[in-house]
Amino acid sequence: MTSRALWVLAAVACVALSGCDRAASPAKVQRDVATANDAAARNDAHAAEHLADSDAAANKDMASAEDKADRKTADAAGDAVITQADGDHKIALAQCESLAGAAQRDCRKQADADLNAVKAKVKAFKTEQN
Repeated sequence: MTSRALWVLAAVACVALSGCDRAASPAKVQRDVATANDAAARNDAHAAEHLADSDAAANKDMASAEDKADRKTADAAGDAVITQADGDHKIALAQCESLAGAAQRDCRKQADADLNAVKAKVKAFKTEQN
């Protein structure tokens, strides 16, 4: 049953019970039913509005939480890339030790440049995500 029908039945029951010894006039019953219908319609409209507001707020909260989770995931991925690049950098520097003179210097510069390039890309990515 709908809420409106319940209100109508409740109004009719109240009218019937309030005057057990005498019947109410049809005009009074009709007014009471109309009043109950109006009250039920207002209550239904208010409930629908409240539901819509709650739904909108929940959607906004969910979108905000998803954005926050996406940023955290992106930050963690960037950190993992930098950790990998640091490891590669250490390996490259160790390999540079087998060289001598200018070749060793150039090897170290290249290893440093590679690491700095990765860090710059990750920093740009994180800035873009936020």
